[in-house]
Formats: sequence, C-alpha cells, structure tokens
Amino acid sequence: MEQKDIEQTLVLIKPDALKNSLTGYVLSQLSEFHTGLRFAGAKIVHVSTMLASEHYAEHRGKFFFPSLLEYIQGKLHYPNDPWRRRVVAIVYQGPKAISKVREISGPTDPHVARDTRPGCIRSLGTIEQVKDAEGKVLGNRMDNLIHASANPGDAEREIKLWFRPADVPPAMHPYPTATSSEHFYFRDGKLFADYAPGRICVVAPGDLTWKTDLDVLQSILKGEKSALTVEAVVAKYLINEQAEGV
Repeated sequence: MEQKDIEQTLVLIKPDALKNSLTGYVLSQLSEFHTGLRFAGAKIVHVSTMLASEHYAEHRGKFFFPSLLEYIQGKLHYPNDPWRRRVVAIVYQGPKAISKVREISGPTDPHVARDTRPGCIRSLGTIEQVKDAEGKVLGNRMDNLIHASANPGDAEREIKLWFRPADVPPAMHPYPTATSSEHFYFRDGKLFADYAPGRICVVAPGDLTWKTDLDVLQSILKGEKSALTVEAVVAKYLINEQAEGV
C-alpha cells in the first residue's frame, strides 16, 4: 500500500445520531462511493467515564465538561435505558481521510452547519442548554451527531484511545506496534506488574500493543515521567469490560 493511502481518521457516531436513526444516513455519506475511503476498523462501544474523560481531556474544567461526558456516554438521550447507551466507533483510511471526513461532517456548530453547509451531517444536529443543579443556564452544548478527527495528531491520539492494534487489520496499521513481554494490571488509577484481587489485566505477555502504549506502561511502572496518563493507555483495553471503576 502506498504511503498516501495510509492516512486514517476516527469517526464516532454519537448517541443523538443513533437515537434519531441517522446511523444509515451517516454511513452512506461516509461510504467508499462518496469518499473513496475504506473501513479500517469498527466497533460498538459502551463508553466508560474513563474513556469519555480521556477523549474530551482538552475540555476538563470547562462548564460543559460534565454534560459532555453524559452526552457521549448516552446518559442524556437514554436516561432510563442503559443498554441503549453506545456509540459506533470507526476508523476510515485513504488519501486525505481527515479532510474528506471533516468536509462531509460540516461545521461543529449545527446552526452554522445549517446556514453554511445545508445537507452536511451536522446540519441535522441541535444546540442544547446546559443547566446547573438549580436550573440556571450555564451555556450551550452542541449535539452534532458525529465526531471526526481534526488533524493527524488528533487522529493518532484518538485512534489509539479507542482501538487496539488487534481491532485493525495488520496491513492497515498506521502506527508502530510492539509485543509485550510483561503483565500490566490496573486498578483505581494505578498500574501494577503483578496480580491481586480486583486488579484488571490490561496487557499480558504476547499481546500486541501500540508501541507508544507499551513505552508509557513501562515508564509508569518504573516511576518515570510518561507522555500519557495511564488512563489514556488502558481505556481502550477495558472497552466493553464489566469492571468496577471503569
């Protein structure tokens, strides 16, 4: 495969799109017929608080951050149906994948999308008020149906956050991988090299990981400064796991 075909981007079909039965529409707009892009990976994800927090890490501390987590976790659209809380996570690959998907998605703000790009995916989204516990309006949250990586750096971070190497065919791996020779266990925000009751094994000897993940895990166990938080690495390995604290 030529290098120009390797660019990848992450797409999330969010809970509001699923609730409004727009999944088929979104997929048709992003199909190979319209974009020339190929599926490299896809999964149905019950979004944990850990995964949501890491995905929106840049917004920590902002007034809409808690509402944003509830939104991507499906709690706002399915308050009484936990089993329906999910997103569809997809990796698309091909020439100019990032810009093509962003173009079809449209502007982040649904109102702007309707005014400037009628017919784009986000033109079907909404703006919702964010209120505090007393009902005071704090601002707005954009329910814009779809997430699409903004640039190559974001695409790499987001793909590695949502997908393990095993979720993507080997010939479509855009980033270096490495095979672990160690055990790594996780519990309550901490990493361990040995098992104890309550600890979750996230990587075992022989498991294929993104090389950057393995570097981070090894650094954390050694007590060294790491490029990422432990949650940013282990979140994907715990996707759809029924584990306490995830």
